[in-house]
This record gives sequence, structure tokens and C-alpha cells, in this order.
Amino acid sequence: MDEQAGLPNLHFVLVHGVCHGAWCWYKIRCLMEKSGHKVTCLDLKSAGIDQSNPNTILTFDEYNAPPLTRFLSNLPDNEKVILVGHGAGGLSLTDAIHRFARKIRMAIYVAANMLKHGSDQDIKDHLKGLISASIPVPYMEQGDPDVSEYGEVADLEYGMGLDQPPTSIIINEEFQKRLLYHMSPKEDTILASMLLRPGPVRALKGARFEGGKDADSVPRIYIKTLHDQMLKPMKQEQMIKRWQPCQVLVLESDHSPFFSTPSLLLDLISKGAAASF
Repeated sequence: MDEQAGLPNLHFVLVHGVCHGAWCWYKIRCLMEKSGHKVTCLDLKSAGIDQSNPNTILTFDEYNAPPLTRFLSNLPDNEKVILVGHGAGGLSLTDAIHRFARKIRMAIYVAANMLKHGSDQDIKDHLKGLISASIPVPYMEQGDPDVSEYGEVADLEYGMGLDQPPTSIIINEEFQKRLLYHMSPKEDTILASMLLRPGPVRALKGARFEGGKDADSVPRIYIKTLHDQMLKPMKQEQMIKRWQPCQVLVLESDHSPFFSTPSLLLDLISKGAAASF
């Protein structure tokens, strides 16, 4: 039993955001396993130790299916998991609850995309803060970006040619701490600078979620990060209002609470998970 939250032993599946990998959850995994829970951390395609070239991953199914979809497909019918997603990992959570609602006890979004259908505008609004300063105007919609005030914050690759939208993206190292980890320990920001890899931005912009008649049966929790410089609290609140979760929890954190406030993050995850009983 988890003595802190009074939870039975559960199975958590942790899904990283763009450019990150399973490695970013190392503190949370350790804390969860100490509490007796089972923890699965997945590398999405081209992330972490997966050696796929992100410039060749052009659809969301290619990015998401091999690790997460296959994992849930192989999960026994009598077992349910709690999904936890960070950043763009929220897209993977939403895809999963559309496809595998009966195998998911709860979905917990941590400073994450929570978009019921993943429309063009939804995805562009989330990503444009990274790429608006670098992508030619025809590829961007009008609107207020999140981080354009900093100038060019990301490196882009155009695997399909310069006349096509970019295929991968990574935040420049000089902006990583400012945007992602400004409240996180130095050792974690250094670790991240060594392990971050370009993410398949073309695949993420193509994420769509349809069908899934049982999707709304899966309880959703949103954890807001109040000092987030990447996905600003206002943007998080907009997503919450458009697709209201059953509970909203608040964390005094930067964009990466798995580094900056791991114990407090686990407390909120445990509190959210308790609502599924």
C-alpha cells in the first residue's frame, strides 16, 4: 500500500513530451516504486534510446503506435493502468483513451496537451511558441505565440525539403533552462541537455482523434504548472475549459515538475489516482 495516499498498488504508465524520453521520469519512477507501484516508462519513436530518425516519422500513428499502442494492445483485458503524460505526451494519452478506454483507469495530464480531437488549430497553437520565429509565414497561423518574445528558440530540420514544413525540432540549448527547467536543479538541466533529441514535429501536428465512443468514460485529471514558461498557464486554462477534466490540481512548478518538484508532483498524482476508486 501507498501509506501516504492510502492507494492500493497500481500500474502507472508514464509518457514523455516532445524531445524527451523515458529517462525524464527517473525521479518519479523511483518514488512510485518505493511506494510499491508498478511503473512503465516508454520511449516514443525516435525518443530516448529509440534510434529512429525523427525526420522520417511523418504521421502521429508512426510516432505513437509502436511503443504505446502496442503496449496497451498487449495488456491483459483484466488489467487497467493509469496513464500520466507530460507536454506533447498528452496527445498520446488522448489517442490511447480513444482506442483503449476499457484498459485505462485514469489519464493524468501534467502541463500537457489535452485536446479531445487534436484539430489543426489546436496542434498549431501548442507548437507555434517553439517554431513561429523559425518557420516561414505560410506554414503558421496568425495568433499570439507563447515564446516568440525570445526570438529563435529552436533548431528545425526540413527532411522533406526547404519548400515543405519542418519535420523535426529541438529547443536550442541556451533556451532549455529558461523555458523548460528554470526551477529545476542544475544537475537535471545538464542531464537533459545531454539527452534531449529532435522531436518529429510533422507527426505531432498531424495528430487527430476520432471515434472512441468510450473516451469520455475515462476520468481525466489536469495538473497545472503555475510558473510554466513553455506552456503558459493561460494556454493550460484554455484547454481545461474546452474539454473539462473531472479535477484540476495546481503545482508551483516550471514546465518540468518531474525535475523541479518530484515529491509534490507524486503527491498530486496520488491524489488524482485516489479519485478513481
